[in-house]
Amino acid sequence: MLQRPSKRTAAVLLAATAATAALSLTFVTTASASGDGTPKAAPAAAAALPSVSGSPEAAFTRIADFYGAYIDAVYDGSDTAGALRSAYLSKPLQAELKQWEEANHANGVLRAQNVPSQWKVTSTGSGAGKTSATVTLTWGGGSTTLIHVQADLATRKITSIKD
Repeated sequence: MLQRPSKRTAAVLLAATAATAALSLTFVTTASASGDGTPKAAPAAAAALPSVSGSPEAAFTRIADFYGAYIDAVYDGSDTAGALRSAYLSKPLQAELKQWEEANHANGVLRAQNVPSQWKVTSTGSGAGKTSATVTLTWGGGSTTLIHVQADLATRKITSIKD
């Protein structure tokens, strides 16, 4: 009499089957031939893997780096959020944010009381010694907030955060 495999055995078999199918598909795709018998190049990956790059000399990169690290620190409840503000924000902006936060009872960098589930920083150009970006914060329900940020090209410090 046949016995049914345990759930663990079934899961291992299913994973092995999926891996074999993926390898077979890759082999077939890369080894397939055109109608005249010559090999074709494998198609580009359907979805590119994420990539992040930047430069410590670029003010725009500094804006993106700050928001990524700051959101992580606030999300984790880490004490590094204050140190990040000191390192990336100009002194006048730090004072302005303190006043804004006292008046609005929210985080001035995020313009909210919560932590977003996702963020995206998009350059909006440079000129007059400044670089500008729009930070899109996505919240748990899918709503978004846009924040307009400027950084000084010479110091690379963030000088303005506005809704």
